[in-house]
Amino acid sequence: MSVNNPWFDFADEDHHMARSALEDQIYNQVCFHSQQGVEKLLKGFLVKKGKLVRKTHSLLELMDLCMKIESKFQDFKDGFRELDKFYVVTRYPDALPGTLPEGLPNKKDATDALQFFEEVKDFMETLNFKL
Repeated sequence: MSVNNPWFDFADEDHHMARSALEDQIYNQVCFHSQQGVEKLLKGFLVKKGKLVRKTHSLLELMDLCMKIESKFQDFKDGFRELDKFYVVTRYPDALPGTLPEGLPNKKDATDALQFFEEVKDFMETLNFKL
């Protein structure tokens, strides 16, 4: 795993948790850990490039910062937007109604979220980051 960047190590832990939650059919946690893992990958990228990490959970905000260094992050914009929807609704039972149109994430939401997480992880590896 990464030697000098704990963000990537924590992202790997989120990946493990998301996969485990999928096996256990705990779909809201798959989505939460997928969102968190992608957030940590983006923050790890910024740290690796010597940038300060902003206190935010918004993948779109982090994408904007990453795009100043690597424009290909734009290709993931729709996925970042989708994962951003899961941050609050998957954590709190009293989240605002309507955050997700059909309530809590279902199996398709979970598998899509995990697949997107893995796509971002693969992309990071193409940027020569050992994850």
